Parts: sequence; C-alpha cells; structure tokens
Amino acid sequence: RVREALITTFNFEFINETINGDPQPRITSYFSNSILGMSHAPAEGRVAEFLAPFADTLPPGVIEGYSLPEGDGTERNRRNLRKALGLMDEAGWTLGDDGLLKNAAGDPFAFDILLSSGATETQQIVDIYAAALERLGAQVTVTVSDSAELKERTNAFDFDMTWYSRGLSLSPGNEQNLYWGSEAADTQGSRNWMGMKSPAAEAMIDRLLNSESQDDFRAAAKALDRVLTAGRYVVPIWHSPVARIAHDAKLRYPSSLPMYGDWIGFQPDVWWYEE
Repeated sequence: RVREALITTFNFEFINETINGDPQPRITSYFSNSILGMSHAPAEGRVAEFLAPFADTLPPGVIEGYSLPEGDGTERNRRNLRKALGLMDEAGWTLGDDGLLKNAAGDPFAFDILLSSGATETQQIVDIYAAALERLGAQVTVTVSDSAELKERTNAFDFDMTWYSRGLSLSPGNEQNLYWGSEAADTQGSRNWMGMKSPAAEAMIDRLLNSESQDDFRAAAKALDRVLTAGRYVVPIWHSPVARIAHDAKLRYPSSLPMYGDWIGFQPDVWWYEE
C-alpha cells in the first residue's frame, strides 16, 4: 500500500508536460511497448495458468489486472493525493495536525532520494515529485552524489530511493535472475536494487529459460511482467518511441537500394557520401 501510494503521488502527467513540453508515452511495465509486455486486463490462458499456483501470495493486480494510476494533469493533483493518503492510512501512517505522516509510535514517514550529480533532468523530475510528497505529509530529502559515491552506495544498497534504469532484451534469459532473483537481493553489487524476493518471479524466470515453445516463452515473460509491475517496486516514467541517429549532413541514402542493402527492414546499411 505504501509503494502504491508513492506511485500514485508521482504526478506523471504534470511532470511529463512540464519537463518535456511534447509529452512522451509512459513506461507501463517492464516489457512495455513490446510483444512481451503484460496485458493490463485480467490474466488469461497460459499466463493465468502459470500464475495460478502463486495466487494466494501475489499482490493485488497481478492476476486481476493492474494499470498505473493516472493524474488529472494539474500541479495539485488532489484526487490522487487523496487516494495516496487513504492508502497510507490503511498501512498505518496517519496525517497529524502538524501536516506530517506518522505511525502509531509517532515516527515520521521520512526517506532520502539519492541522485547523481549533473543529472539535471532527473533533478527537475525529483524536485516536482518531492514537492508532491511533502504535500502528502512525507519528509523527503534529496542527496546528490558524485558517480563514484553513487556506485558505491548502490552496490551496497545504501539508499531509500534512487534513479533506476534497465534495458531489457526481447529475448530475456539468465540475466533476469541477476535483476530479480532472491539470491541477487542479498548480493552486494547485484542489479536487484529493490531487494525483491518473489518465488513467483523466480518460477516465471525458470519457465522462460526452459520453455519449449514460443507461446510458453511469451506467456512466461508476460507473467513475469505482471509480478514485477503489480509488485509496485518502481515509479515508472517515460520512454521515447523514436530512435534517432546523428550523421554528417552530406551522407545520403542511395536513390535505389541493392537487394540485400536493407538491415532487417530498419536502417539501410548503404550510404552515399556527396562531395
């Protein structure tokens, strides 16, 4: 509930418009924008079959369907803040007369966001997010570290929240255990920064590695995507749907391509250089 509240407080629509001007599409899951991405409707077919043995232990939304909360596009985002406050209250964090979230013992809900120095865009995003978190009643600090300290601290899992980027393959394999496996969660220097330990995720990774058909492979990836996304481990931002390439203006495509001049249907590997 706390993680869902933090995701709900992230005012994606407003931040996207403010930072990008021309809003970018949101990352909706770990394999989003690909054939391996989960459906946000209830699980069906092989996906539902693979997840069924873990139904009693999975977070809400894995099987029933889950989508990221949407804001109203305004800076205040009152509707989502009300939802987030309700979730925090259910989890034992109550908003006091001083405007701060505290638990029954009187401890404040406080955490630190660790960022890399020089990451201007990231800092802008986090500044807007931190302001929303403060309106929620959270006490948030932002720590900026140089690259060496950032690496040392993330290797040691010495942070509360930090910027996280992963590029996932369209042919996921053994590396998924390094990202999401329980053993990696206890191994300093691993990529399982959120420290997740999920028997369901490990079972889906095992199915990925041992699938004997394309259908089972895709179903296992979609099921893994559901476990990760509905686990609410990250606050997803945006991605660019356009691939850009910079080149000398004098380079031109030839007027007609040779029969084998096209690289997998995307970028011709034949160029003309005009004097």
